[in-house]
Amino acid sequence: MESTKMNGAVLDNKAAAGGGVEDVYGEDFATEDQLITPWTVSVASGYTLLRDPHHNKGLAFSEQERDSHYLRGLLPPAFLSQELQEKKVMHNLRQYKVPLQRYVAMMDLQERNERLFYKLLIDNVEELLPVVYTPTVGEACQKYGSIFRRPQGLYISLKEKGKILEVLKNWPERNIQVIVVTDGERILGLGDLGCQGMGIPVGKLSLYTALGGLRPSACLPITIDVGTNNEQLLNDEFYIGLKQKRATGQEYAELLDEFMSAVKLNYGEKVLIQFEDFANHNAFELLSKYRSSHLVFNDDIQGTASVVLAGIIAALKLVGGKLADHTFLFLGAGEAGTGIAELIALEMSKQTKTPVEETRKKIWLVDSKGLIVSSRKESLQHFKQPWAHEHEPVKGLLSAVKAIKPTMLIGTSGVGKTFTKEVVEAMASFNKKPVIFALSNPTSQSECTAEEAYTWTEGRAIFASGSPFDPVEYKGKVYVPGQGNNAYIFPGLGLGLIISGAIRVREEMLLAASEALAEQGTQENFDKGLIYPPFTNIRKISAHIAAKVAAKAYELGLASRLPQPTDLVSYAESCMYSPVYRCYR
Repeated sequence: MESTKMNGAVLDNKAAAGGGVEDVYGEDFATEDQLITPWTVSVASGYTLLRDPHHNKGLAFSEQERDSHYLRGLLPPAFLSQELQEKKVMHNLRQYKVPLQRYVAMMDLQERNERLFYKLLIDNVEELLPVVYTPTVGEACQKYGSIFRRPQGLYISLKEKGKILEVLKNWPERNIQVIVVTDGERILGLGDLGCQGMGIPVGKLSLYTALGGLRPSACLPITIDVGTNNEQLLNDEFYIGLKQKRATGQEYAELLDEFMSAVKLNYGEKVLIQFEDFANHNAFELLSKYRSSHLVFNDDIQGTASVVLAGIIAALKLVGGKLADHTFLFLGAGEAGTGIAELIALEMSKQTKTPVEETRKKIWLVDSKGLIVSSRKESLQHFKQPWAHEHEPVKGLLSAVKAIKPTMLIGTSGVGKTFTKEVVEAMASFNKKPVIFALSNPTSQSECTAEEAYTWTEGRAIFASGSPFDPVEYKGKVYVPGQGNNAYIFPGLGLGLIISGAIRVREEMLLAASEALAEQGTQENFDKGLIYPPFTNIRKISAHIAAKVAAKAYELGLASRLPQPTDLVSYAESCMYSPVYRCYR
């Protein structure tokens, strides 16, 4: 078997290609200046080649390629380089005033010319991230039935029960590295969107490629359709999913169990399954049930936690003190809130060498019934119980803020405008630099805006949000709000798991990812109040996160790709997909 020496380690060429999946035609292992063959089922040529998004280059086909692949007459005579095509598409996108129109235009490009789509996204990530993901993807999911043109990904419904393995085999790609799956019950802060939640896996996986460098062909978006309880969708004649109430209990559990078994059988032990936007009751149960038998990760619980912890570690450089010196108050005690709280407690425990049961006492949660306290313990859902501390009952967020006097206030409620002027002013009254994270998505559901946070604290707040806000000018100073976007974490985490051949995800890997992200901040960013690094460097950031995660996988004995490369950052970068056009024989 052919092998190559990389970073002092001998690696199998097939394993090194494109993040560790066998590259049948040598496309990903070839350098950018080597000729490749545009295979589909056979060698693609003529009209077929122009209709194949994996290989289509539009007007960038050279004169020689037009001759050898029977393209003469099928294209106008002009030649446009990829750079010129990118300039043209960006110009056209900027003409659209409505974000959803930009989203549709980007999805059309992805279905027409895959490499140009990713080149655009990588080179213009700060401008296009809000288009292909939050907040625009939320509106796209709400209107998915109306804008639906061509299916993207796999739809597995109750109709396929007993045949899920056959459905997976219908997908044209065999070497899948990452699956993002949703059942559409809790899409962002928008609720049950049923089958129309497919926009989320599609969007997430486009970021796995653009930001984390995974090959598009190795990514599989899946929606599991068990019905919807959204009456509006059930009565919509254009709804694309099952028109029935959601299946629950044993019927739901059996379908998910068959799905998880079929994925492992079809794609092997090392395929990463990312759960996305499941409702609280299912999200915790699925993660708990499958984390010991599959390579699974819940972005709402673990990804959000990791990116927020990174922001908190970075914020300490501005507010001072150690993690254990601070008191945290959460509004929202669902997947995100409890997930973040647990990771903060674990990091605090690691730093102070105290049991996690003790460090949890520095963290308080408020749900719809008020502060979570020990007198409520019997009536609480299991995932809220560890956060029920000794305290008299407190109703409402403002009362909780005044009672607990937190140094950091974190919103994961999914309800907009809940950090009122009174709440924010109370935070500012006993903190020199109050840390305020309004993390709910999309923008309409954010607990407060960046402008409100800076204005109500007289410019003293350290602010971050889930969806992007523009810079704010207050009393002659410009404040740049941070965005605690999961896109900082999950692409690099996924890449790290894949390049190491990890077989399980552990909390230590999430802590490693948080620490790696926090290290990427610069003093220049901190001077602007920016606790997260700019997205323009996201691929380098992802490589550093991947290296830290992979190193942790090797340390824990969970990596299967041996021997370990000596320079994991360089190795991660070498495995990243490049969207630059290739030359065809």
